[in-house]
Amino acid sequence: MTSTTSTTRLTVAQALVRFLSAQYTERDGHRQRLIGATWGIFGHGNVAGVGQALVEYADDMPYFQGRNEQSMVHAAVGYARQSNRLSTHAVTTSIGPGATNLVTGAALATINHLPVLLLPGDVFATRAADPVLQQLEVPYAGDVSVNDCLRPVSKYFDRITRPEALIPAALQAMRVLTDPVETGAVTLALPQDVQAEAYDWPAEFLAERTWVVRRPGADPTELAEAVQVIRAARRPLLVAGGGVHHSRAEEALAEFAAATRIPVASTQAGKGSLRYDHPQDVGGIGHTGTATADELARTADLVIGVGTRYTDFTTASHTLFTGDGVRFLNLNIAAYDGHKLGGLPLIADARSGLQQLAEALALHGHGVGDGYAAEYGEDKERWEQRVDACYEADEPDIRPTQPQVLGALDALVDDTDVIINAAGSLPGDLHKMWRARSRDQYHLEYGYSCMGYEIPAAIGVKLAAPDRPVWALVGDGTYLMMPTEIVTAVQEGIAIKLLLVQNHGYASIGGLSESVGGERFGTAYRYRSGEGTYTGAPLPVDLAANAASLGMRVLRAKTVRELRAALAEARAADTPTCVYVETETADTVSGAPPAQAWWDVPVAATATRSSAVKARELYERHVSTRRRHL
Repeated sequence: MTSTTSTTRLTVAQALVRFLSAQYTERDGHRQRLIGATWGIFGHGNVAGVGQALVEYADDMPYFQGRNEQSMVHAAVGYARQSNRLSTHAVTTSIGPGATNLVTGAALATINHLPVLLLPGDVFATRAADPVLQQLEVPYAGDVSVNDCLRPVSKYFDRITRPEALIPAALQAMRVLTDPVETGAVTLALPQDVQAEAYDWPAEFLAERTWVVRRPGADPTELAEAVQVIRAARRPLLVAGGGVHHSRAEEALAEFAAATRIPVASTQAGKGSLRYDHPQDVGGIGHTGTATADELARTADLVIGVGTRYTDFTTASHTLFTGDGVRFLNLNIAAYDGHKLGGLPLIADARSGLQQLAEALALHGHGVGDGYAAEYGEDKERWEQRVDACYEADEPDIRPTQPQVLGALDALVDDTDVIINAAGSLPGDLHKMWRARSRDQYHLEYGYSCMGYEIPAAIGVKLAAPDRPVWALVGDGTYLMMPTEIVTAVQEGIAIKLLLVQNHGYASIGGLSESVGGERFGTAYRYRSGEGTYTGAPLPVDLAANAASLGMRVLRAKTVRELRAALAEARAADTPTCVYVETETADTVSGAPPAQAWWDVPVAATATRSSAVKARELYERHVSTRRRHL
């Protein structure tokens, strides 16, 4: 006796769109679509395949028109992060430059452990047209295309060279997208002829499917060891990373910190894990951290990392955690990160692990001493006074400093606002000074620190949270990298707020260049001088006019007083609105507190210019303090 399976005849692209429309995730009893929409720019490599399928099933799969392929990935990533990695978008492109433009966005997604599905077109699987327009011919390998550039930046990659191969590949793609350990960019390369080929698809493949996102608990042996080392510590410090947010573990962390009085510092990805006014929150840690958190790190005897990768900014290039006998306890869902710095691993979901630790420690009534709690509480208060001084503007009718710009925004927002940034001098100022009021207010992409991320990411965040004010904080260098999705925001009526800070150059790298003997070479947006360097007058570039030409409403602010009014007007706006403010130039400091910890950027070992010689001497002193934790 044989069984029969019903089938539906569709093209590969049509089947893929139908399949994606039926995929769901579920965590803690909440169910949502996995692929909420598809972004696309069409060319000969996808217009007749995926493009036609999106028209065919427009009622099932929402579509957004992008202007740049990299930007489309950033928008999808912003949506995914705001959706707690439980929902994301797909991105489809043609072959050739459309596909290779995905690489930067894919790297960003994978480094930050954020899911995004990439669907680039590919050359003919049948080789009927060979070479096709934009095909890379590789003499030694006929199965290589430019899409192979996506392999190292994807968590899963497959090329669908036959219709039936889509079934296992699509299922594997969904598995990786929904795996909290493995998630990142997933690429299904789609040869343009295969996209349009018909096949009889089993009903089971097109049926609704729910992917449960796991919350694994800790191994009992590891948990017992973790409790033992916490109880033995006298100066513990908890470092909250992005995994706290991905797990929605903020409430569990707040309860754990309040019960144990262990101070909590945060990485760029973890900031906001506790509200800024929580008694145990001591601010950002590492090179861009607060003096409070970094001094606690230097004297800690136990560092409890929760959902952190321990990047070089967090560890100050391995010069920060220098206390005698310091140990590491790493609560992480990924074993790879759990074993870093020679630490004791506690492999578990962040929320589950924190709840288990809190319950076990409560049995012993464990908490840090009064003296330690008073020490970091007083240090935190002193740091907040420094922030107040940076934010304060005694003369409201003069041009603001960058910290005063942030101060004006800080005074305006409430816990519903979302602040997005990725690169330049702003990440350092924000990590030190921003007062995060909610778990998802502080949206810094600092795993890849990709210039151009902010505007498209703001669109993605706004799509995921349409009722919340969403701000993209952008310097002039970043703006010039990728302003094109302003057109998309205008087209779709997505009311993002753009705070555009003009300081005439790469302010962050200019400061770094000066500190390492580079003398700010090539970092200012100025005319060439008679010496052949860019030290002439600032360029007459009007970025506000550029944003307006792309359809955005623009409010210009020349003073602190005008800035406050413009920000308030932008926040109330229901259309895409830009606040343009000119601050200090790239060859002056921002006015924020200086770095409280080092960062390793190697300095020339030999040079004739005095600036580089002095920088090398300082570099060697810092390097001598590096410590390997084994």
